Amino acid sequence: MTLDAPALDQLFRSARTANAWQDRTVPDTKLQELYDLLKLGPTSANSSPARFVFVRTAEGKAKLKDALSEGNIAKTMTAPVIVIVAHDPRFYDELPKLFPHADARSWFAGNAALAEVTAFRNGTLQGAYLIMAARAVGLDTGPMSGFDNAKVDEAFFAGSGWKSNFLVNLGYGDESGLFPRSPRLSFDEAARLE
Repeated sequence: MTLDAPALDQLFRSARTANAWQDRTVPDTKLQELYDLLKLGPTSANSSPARFVFVRTAEGKAKLKDALSEGNIAKTMTAPVIVIVAHDPRFYDELPKLFPHADARSWFAGNAALAEVTAFRNGTLQGAYLIMAARAVGLDTGPMSGFDNAKVDEAFFAGSGWKSNFLVNLGYGDESGLFPRSPRLSFDEAARLE
């Protein structure tokens, strides 16, 4: 079944990257609703290596501010929620629960290189699912990478092994902060049929 035009508009055609935010709180129940959608997206062996920190308090934002690039401070500090999209390189410890019909843990335990690339790839996928789930539940997003990963990891993940990947500002966007939509590559420029 193809989604109807309004749903496609909400998810893709009309959705924009928010740079300014309305002064509206995002309820914790909305964040849980968002997570309950994004967790259903496919990952290799149902590995689900992404980890998410929903930064929404003044204390949490203060910890994050020092790691932000100068150009990202204002739009991030005014966002109601900032999600740190991270991954757990030891995601495979959860595989007996998440992929119980095979010994998938043994595929990654003792192979740090394979575990890291799998965690990064699939955690990035889950970060994209977060963006789409946020749009689906009526939130605007502002994904970005302009920050110091080492500072974020030290401030939020010390001792856990988790590694930050990118940030997503969440809330209700203020349309006055939108830029004109930038061009996209055409099918012929970005894809080929074989």
